[in-house]
Amino acid sequence: MKLVRKLLAYAIGLAIGSSFSHATTILTVAADGSGDHRTPQSALAAIPDRNSEPFIVRIKAGTYEGPVIVPASKRFVTFQGEDAVTTIITWGRNAHDPVPEGNDGFNPGACIRGADFHAENITFRNTSGDRGQGLALRVDGDRAVFTNCRMLGWQDTLMVNAGRQYFRDCYIEGRVDFIFGDATAVFDRCTLHSKNGGYVTAASTPPERAFGLVFIGCKLTGDDIPWVDPAAKTPPPSTKMPNTHLGRPWRPHGSVTFLDCEMGAHIKPEGWNNWGKQENEATARFAESGSTGPGAAPDKRVRWAKSLTPNEAARIKPGTVLAGQDGWDPCAK
Repeated sequence: MKLVRKLLAYAIGLAIGSSFSHATTILTVAADGSGDHRTPQSALAAIPDRNSEPFIVRIKAGTYEGPVIVPASKRFVTFQGEDAVTTIITWGRNAHDPVPEGNDGFNPGACIRGADFHAENITFRNTSGDRGQGLALRVDGDRAVFTNCRMLGWQDTLMVNAGRQYFRDCYIEGRVDFIFGDATAVFDRCTLHSKNGGYVTAASTPPERAFGLVFIGCKLTGDDIPWVDPAAKTPPPSTKMPNTHLGRPWRPHGSVTFLDCEMGAHIKPEGWNNWGKQENEATARFAESGSTGPGAAPDKRVRWAKSLTPNEAARIKPGTVLAGQDGWDPCAK
């Protein structure tokens, strides 16, 4: 029976695009007790440290309270949800709230530290609102892949802090700097939704790294609906369109590139912001090519942003951006 279970898991691993060459163990999570575990964290605790074999954590539809932490000692873990809309990891705290033991100081709802992590059909959500840094997801593990996932929040929704990550067919929404960090990350055919203006990105790319955040074939949408604090006596004002910058440099050499992206009317014509420091204009690496839609205004962008030539843009692909020293290409399989 155990052999059949492992062979079945191996087949599922192939179906979701895993590169594993040997059998995979399945752990099922269900809040109603019908699985092996009731929470994702309980399933993670069952995975041995320094594991060399992959584990698929199949998470049934339901809402699971964070924080969920994948330790650096646990690699080759896949979170497989039933459906991104109904399989939710949620967290209601931000960086100003008490931080549970073991969580990061940013207080994210999910923190991925182990390498070779995969997730599909999962929502990572932070419900603390527009009142400071409220991370839905932080990723530190190298070679992480997210497919058909949703990241929901307001400020600092998604932190790609270290390593290399690949996001495909994902939906990410927020307001201020809602995609940010040091990592090299590719966003392929994702939807980026801005809520009441703000900044889509805040990259802190080290100067020696060729790429930071790269968006390929993405769709940028936006609205002017503010977050309403339940305790507020008066509602906050909405912002008029256009109300959103493509990004600003969290660190001087922040790198962000948009290739063949559709940009809504919420994107400001100037596109980029220098974070109040003119000296950032000489170091930040912001670039575009092939932008379309009402938010595409190449002749009105700030002078210190770069417009890539077709040949320059053609060389920027997931496999080249993410290759590193090991030649990783998440699109190869």
